[in-house]
Amino acid sequence: MSGHRPARATNSLQHLALGAAAMALLALPVLAQAPAGIPGVVAPGVEPELVQEGFVFTEGPVGLADGGLYFADIRVSRIHHLDASGKINLLREGTNGTNGLALTKDGDLLAAEGDGKRISKRSRDGAVTTLIDNHAGKPMLGPNDLIVDARGGVYITDPGPRPIVAGRPTYVSYLPPGAKESIVLDDKVVRPNGLTLTNNGRTLIVDDTVGPTVFAYDVQPDGTVKNKRTFAQLQDIPAGSESGADGLAIDRDDRVYITTVAGIQVFDASGKYLGRIKAARQGANAAFAGPDKRTLYITAREGLYRIKTLAQGPDRLGK
Repeated sequence: MSGHRPARATNSLQHLALGAAAMALLALPVLAQAPAGIPGVVAPGVEPELVQEGFVFTEGPVGLADGGLYFADIRVSRIHHLDASGKINLLREGTNGTNGLALTKDGDLLAAEGDGKRISKRSRDGAVTTLIDNHAGKPMLGPNDLIVDARGGVYITDPGPRPIVAGRPTYVSYLPPGAKESIVLDDKVVRPNGLTLTNNGRTLIVDDTVGPTVFAYDVQPDGTVKNKRTFAQLQDIPAGSESGADGLAIDRDDRVYITTVAGIQVFDASGKYLGRIKAARQGANAAFAGPDKRTLYITAREGLYRIKTLAQGPDRLGK
């Protein structure tokens, strides 16, 4: 028996030591693990950083040829210009709740004016005119986003204002170059929001703020579409919640970046989920900019963020 007592004492001391060590570890500050990165997209350990805050609800980023960026602040009806040196200036006030922005090949700035119920055009001399205010002759409800194709035509999403009204139409439409009326492409998406074109211009991608399905359409030579199908299913959306799918970006390899309630979800050209990027605030839209288009800018509520990427933005004007 005497031979067993020291063993029990030793075991007790060991347990006490282990317990003390465990308590000491618990007392240490919890360190966030560095993000693992997304191969070909973001290097491990790289996270979004704040560029500037003090806005109300940032949206509509679009990269400029000189590496700068335009972005909107919806709720105070302003458009800002981040120049190539990093300075932010006010470009336009009284924008009627402008959300999405796009650039024409002539350098004119197009704006989806949700409250103005139109797509406006700001020429390089500062003059603002109406480009289009209808879908196939029917008044716009509250356009959200837009993108210009290589022909100069414009794709538009118009989910209408909140709250959702049963039976009220929504629109994905196309304004051919020089036309005065747009063509309705789809009126069956619950709340169409962000949209983009693949680099070859042959596929239109549209998300839905309510549901998790992201749609793709084959673009025809005249700009119309056919063969609507599922491009991707959004990931990690809390049960019973809307997806919050909002603005889109696309890189030179046709990877698609979709802002959602769960962060910016990244998919490859086939719709395979690759990972996500999270800023300190929930993102509403994203766009590549900078001199080499290797910076992804994220508009997120009161702030504008950016993250350095391995991926490169598309080789075209704007988004």
